[in-house]
Formats: sequence, structure tokens, C-alpha cells
Amino acid sequence: MTRIVYLHGFASTPLSTKAQFFKRKFEGVDFEIPQLDQGDFQKLTITGQLGIIDQAVRGERVFLMGSSLGGYLAALYAARHANVERLVLMAPALEFPTRWRNRFSAAEMTEWRQSGARGFYHYGYKQDRPLGYAFVEDALQYEDAPDFAQPALMLHGSHDDVVPPEVSVRFAARHPNVMVKLLDSGHELTDVLEQLWSETAAFFGFKAGLQSGFQKLETR
Repeated sequence: MTRIVYLHGFASTPLSTKAQFFKRKFEGVDFEIPQLDQGDFQKLTITGQLGIIDQAVRGERVFLMGSSLGGYLAALYAARHANVERLVLMAPALEFPTRWRNRFSAAEMTEWRQSGARGFYHYGYKQDRPLGYAFVEDALQYEDAPDFAQPALMLHGSHDDVVPPEVSVRFAARHPNVMVKLLDSGHELTDVLEQLWSETAAFFGFKAGLQSGFQKLETR
């Protein structure tokens, strides 16, 4: 049975609402949720997170799931590792390097670089936490649109004001291996959890069950 590795979003943890929802739904499946900042948010980088993902995958065949920045990371990783078989990306933060730079003014970037860190609200700690400027510099080496070849399902809120749904739609238009489904929701998607589950279970080949959420993984 193929393992599933779930990648949480920016300034989040494995205890996020969606991560724990899917963990319950996939009870009985080898389902891993690595902590992508390893408890040190200030030193977070894209490269460091890819390293944590690599440790979780262990070179095995896996399905990857990712939310927001975790979706972008899943796409980056899949583009570099053929052992990833399928992906489910929820509101994936594609075009992240460019959109991240555009999020801040030149003055804000200068202040961040000079001070060395900038505060961001961390959903795990429920308070602001400093993030080092190395996060910005490191992200510059990565592509906006990872060119992975594996089958992927993108689930995106049609009212997303953090990562516009058009980002996923544009990506899918250039990648025939990618299917996009827009849901009546925003960026968090926590109000459409059952829809996320039904779409994910079908795409990964799980049959819905009444108790644990699935019966078996179909052979495909």
C-alpha cells in the first residue's frame, strides 16, 4: 500500500485542522505529517523543508498531499523525484518566489534584510514569530511553476484571496497531467473538508467506508 506524506502550510504545524482531518480519515494507512520547520521557524527555508520531506519520503513510493506552501513544496519535490506517484494540492502556493517578493515593498524588504528577521503570525504558537531573511534569499533559486509529470489534483477555493484560484487554473492549462476543481470556499478550505476528502479518496483510489473512511486501496 502506497504511503501518504502530508505537507502543512506556511507558519503551521502537523496539528493543523486539515492535516489532522486527513490523518483521521486515513486511519490504518501509513500517513505521515512531518513538521517542516523542525521547531525552529526562524531558520525556515525552502531548501530546508525539501530536506525534511526527503527524510519523510525515505526514497519510497509515496502519494504527496500539500496545503498552500506545502502544495508548492510538494510540486517542487515531485518535479525532482519520480518515486512520487500522485499529488493532491490544496490551494497550492504556486508562483511562490515571484508572488512572495511582490507581497512586500522595497522598503519592507530592505528593513527585513537589515534587521535579519521579520515577524509572522504562527498558527501553531498562536502568536508572531520571527522568520530570518534567509527564507527570502533561499527561495530565489526555485522555479515558480515546478514541471512535474505525475498525475495531480488541485483543489482550490474560488474565493481564495491569498493564492488566487487563477494560479492553479493557469498551471493546469499548461500541464495535461493536472486536474483542477474549484470549491465554494476561501484559502483555508476548512469549511469544505468532506468535499476535500471525497475528491482526495477518489483520486488516490480509496473506496469510501462508513467507519474508518476507506475500505482498501485499489490496484491501478
